[in-house]
Amino acid sequence: MATEAAVSTPGRPAIPNHSQGDYHFVRSFVAGGVAGCCAKSTIAPLDRVKILLQAHSPHYKDLGVVATLRAVPKKEGYLGLYKGNGAMMVRIFPYGAIQFMAFDKYKKILSKQLGISGHIHRLMAGSMAGMTAVICTYPLDVIRARLAYQVKGHHRYTGIGNAFQTIYLKEGGIPGFYKGLIPTLIGMAPYAGFSFFTFGTLKSLGLAHFPELLGRPSSDNPEVMVLKTHVNLLCGGVAGAIAQTISYPLDVARRRMQLGVVLPDSDKCLTLTKTLKYVYSQYGMKKGLYRGLSLNYIRCVPSQAVAFTTYEFMKQTLHLN
Repeated sequence: MATEAAVSTPGRPAIPNHSQGDYHFVRSFVAGGVAGCCAKSTIAPLDRVKILLQAHSPHYKDLGVVATLRAVPKKEGYLGLYKGNGAMMVRIFPYGAIQFMAFDKYKKILSKQLGISGHIHRLMAGSMAGMTAVICTYPLDVIRARLAYQVKGHHRYTGIGNAFQTIYLKEGGIPGFYKGLIPTLIGMAPYAGFSFFTFGTLKSLGLAHFPELLGRPSSDNPEVMVLKTHVNLLCGGVAGAIAQTISYPLDVARRRMQLGVVLPDSDKCLTLTKTLKYVYSQYGMKKGLYRGLSLNYIRCVPSQAVAFTTYEFMKQTLHLN
């Protein structure tokens, strides 16, 4: 059986190649969008807590991960754990769609047109796909971060629309929506690159060396081998953990720059270099640049596991294999 493409066999007609035409673009977009939404919905409460910890919210600044998870519902109700999630869903569908779709496209370009193959083309394609998705959806990420940082009784914005209007009018127009873009892109390159690279490498090695143990025939094309669901989850989780460890300090800098005027020390976080130096000098490595990392492992591993597994499932459901 093939692991990457359909193969016709004697006496059996070749299985139609759905990758050309037949609304492939739309189906690929939907598959990536659904994968992104499922992944983020799974860990929305942990995302809210991560933002509060990264930015040292004065309302929860002396609390750890577990204590904050307990404190938020007491102070803001259980829905407080999902504050900003509406903006996240608006952002994450196109983000996930663009990222997964761009990864497949970049991988083909690198392999067929530039002759770059092997594991390196996964790393490069993943990095470029991540950066492409970030650029296209970044304003929504800024809005989501601002809403998630708010605490009940201390609201600067009343909703997504109000946040857009306020930032545009009071923070310099369009540039106000792109604060922290550079550290985001710098952080996304290794994060998305190593995430796709690790998952793709584990997937190909698993199907190449242990096809019967780790794989099964695809539901939409029996000639294509895919990973079993629990193996998909494991590979996605490992990919997320490795990628997150490498890029986390840049994620901390990104959040602080995104929050901008909301933070009392925003004047210290105007550029990537200044932000990294300030956080390190004020809080150190563990409590500054890597503050909330344990939470990020808890949220990132299931998030990436669900994202890759859902995308693989949607590819079969929408006949993309």
